[in-house]
Amino acid sequence: MPGTLVAMPGVLPDGETVPVDGALPGTALRAVGERGFGVYLHVPFCASRCGYCDFNTYTAAELGGGVGRESYADTVLAELALAARVLGDTPPPRVDTVFVGGGTPTLLPADDLARLLDGIDRTWGLAADAEVTTEANPESVTPGSLKTLRAAGYTRISLGMQSAAAGVLAVLDRTHRPGRAAEAAREARDAGFDHVNLDLIYGTPGERAEDFAASLDQVVAAGADHVSAYALIVEDGTRLAARMRRGELPYPSDDVAADRYLAAEAALDAAGFSWYEVSNWARTEAARCRHNLLYWTGADWWGLGPGAHSHVGGVRWWNVKHPTTYAQRLAAGHSPGLAREVLTPDEMHTEDVMLRLRLASGLPLAALDDAGRAGADRALAAGLLDPVAYPRGRAVLTLRGRLLADAVVRDLLP
Repeated sequence: MPGTLVAMPGVLPDGETVPVDGALPGTALRAVGERGFGVYLHVPFCASRCGYCDFNTYTAAELGGGVGRESYADTVLAELALAARVLGDTPPPRVDTVFVGGGTPTLLPADDLARLLDGIDRTWGLAADAEVTTEANPESVTPGSLKTLRAAGYTRISLGMQSAAAGVLAVLDRTHRPGRAAEAAREARDAGFDHVNLDLIYGTPGERAEDFAASLDQVVAAGADHVSAYALIVEDGTRLAARMRRGELPYPSDDVAADRYLAAEAALDAAGFSWYEVSNWARTEAARCRHNLLYWTGADWWGLGPGAHSHVGGVRWWNVKHPTTYAQRLAAGHSPGLAREVLTPDEMHTEDVMLRLRLASGLPLAALDDAGRAGADRALAAGLLDPVAYPRGRAVLTLRGRLLADAVVRDLLP
């Protein structure tokens, strides 16, 4: 399928032990920021848990007496201080992008989100044109909080709309009313945000074609300049998966998801949006999410917060998941890193092919070996790659190719 809802996995992978002080190999330190440097900040709190959610998030009831929102900013600032010690004399050239995700970051007071951004600026320095994004649920922001965030330096907001249909929101256990996301988008524009994204999920059981069409209409009318649209994936262990196992809801249909994707492309293209990644559309080049582009082009980023992933100079690591354990490690002066891996050249090549092929800019054919080039030739013959870009040395997916992106990737890799 062209796009799936993704975030930090519910189960962290295995890897080698992270040193207690978080030290990185010299080879990694020497390469910091060569392709750009970003900061991801994870806020793991939610007011309630959505039925499809497998992300590293916690409600107040799930945390019990553990670390809560009140002390969270101070705990993250402690990890930021540790990160500064790890990079030491080889800091990044400046921070190009910051992305605050969750969870629901805007459950933290706006002043705390401002303080965290200030901490990043004081530690490494924000580039003059830095993109600073926070995710938010539509019901978790107000005109006043949005103005505070904008004054603090946040330039972009990503609102979890998911759908404009009440029935779809109910199946997903979303608590905002239909229409609230569009209102919040307009409030963010009024507060001075440069860029506003609305997230959509398609293929939810019970969703009708006209429901998705109405969602797209609301996105366009709200004045958002970026849209992310993902096919619903049912993760084991979620409430939605349990309902489907019991037969209360049907499983998502790949055919329906493909129809929804084609509908999104048609509606957004007509409204002046262009796709730049399989699941992402923007009105202008300036509206593209630069932070996600760092991920997709192999740049470096430091992930702050429980369960957050980082990548610096070919070393990838991930923090312990639970906020209490995370805070305890930092209070002891230890890295919160649970495990890490040093990527091999073959692994980096595989990831580069997988991610760059999903971009509208495509993958340089020179990056492929003979077997991969033969696979690209087959994809071209099958109408999955753009025949105009191909002679110019790039593999760029056609619309049909976007529907079969995963299959194309498999044919380009050994």
